[in-house]
Amino acid sequence: MSKKKRSYIEFLYILPFILLVGVFSYFPLYGWVYAFHDFVPPKPISSETYVGFKWFISLFSNPVKTADVIRVMRNTLAMSGISLLFSWFPMIFAVFLNEIKSKPYRKFVQTATTLPNFISWVLVFSIAFHVFGSNGAVNKVLQDLGVITEPISFLKSSDHVWFRMWLWLTWKNAGWAAIMYLAAIAGIDEQMIEAAKVDGATRMKVIWHIIIPCILPTYFVIVMLNIASFLSNGMEQYYVFQNDFNRDWIEVLDLYVYNYATAGRGNYPLATAISILKSIVSIFLLTGANTASKLIRGESFI
Repeated sequence: MSKKKRSYIEFLYILPFILLVGVFSYFPLYGWVYAFHDFVPPKPISSETYVGFKWFISLFSNPVKTADVIRVMRNTLAMSGISLLFSWFPMIFAVFLNEIKSKPYRKFVQTATTLPNFISWVLVFSIAFHVFGSNGAVNKVLQDLGVITEPISFLKSSDHVWFRMWLWLTWKNAGWAAIMYLAAIAGIDEQMIEAAKVDGATRMKVIWHIIIPCILPTYFVIVMLNIASFLSNGMEQYYVFQNDFNRDWIEVLDLYVYNYATAGRGNYPLATAISILKSIVSIFLLTGANTASKLIRGESFI
């Protein structure tokens, strides 16, 4: 088989995935036209509803909307910042998981920490409600022990809500995120580790001087990708955990867009305008992260 023919065959292998990316990632961009129209469902958009950059300008000319955007940007940057600050946690977890010598126990820990990734956020909130709700297990235990007399509203409190959201996110995703680092560790040359042990290196020295330096490139790539998606926290987690008591501190940009488009407001054009601005900022962040990767590591990740 010629090289050219094999290239065509290999292209056909990935063609279905390219089509899926086009359908689910690029085709929806047609919806951006709503940001330039005074759209009110179920009426269709037309030249008569065209308003240009009205909704973009209103974000900065209307003090109420500006204050709302500043508030949700504060929440978005805070929660993304905490996740970025502790982005090393899955790497360290993978390193120590790899150090477990008992294979059955290591597989058990890896499976137990990976399974939460496949649990929906609705089910996660259900678990949180039964454990930390006013009638949950924690409050019942504390009341039975005489530590408290009235239930503590853990889920309704806005105190430390950013950190609590990070804890739930870490519990759900840490095991799954560690898989990439475990794969990187598996690719380390065993001869280097054996040579270090022969020279008298302890397990901690092997970890510090061989394993961590070998998986740092993987860590930097993941960090750069996280920076590129700094404004994209998702909305499922915050949607299920939001309530009237913590909404001012838990409403991130994606959830704000959803709430503005639905939840009684129904302002699709403004929500679309905010999404467009978020996408533009994300592109700049991606470009900046890629440039930083070239300067720091000498190579880009895209």
